[in-house]
Amino acid sequence: MRTRLRRLREAGVDGAMIRIDTLCGRLTLPTTYRLSRFVTDPARESGHGHPDH
Repeated sequence: MRTRLRRLREAGVDGAMIRIDTLCGRLTLPTTYRLSRFVTDPARESGHGHPDH
């Protein structure tokens, strides 16, 4: 995880925008972690606007 975080930062991703999600395991599945980038407005990020905006 540290290596991935370092690579994201080196690629220019703002560290404040990186999320570490904890996916809680149950009896049959272990707890896992997922790195993702927080996006405030996915439509704006992808270049597609909402028709009502």
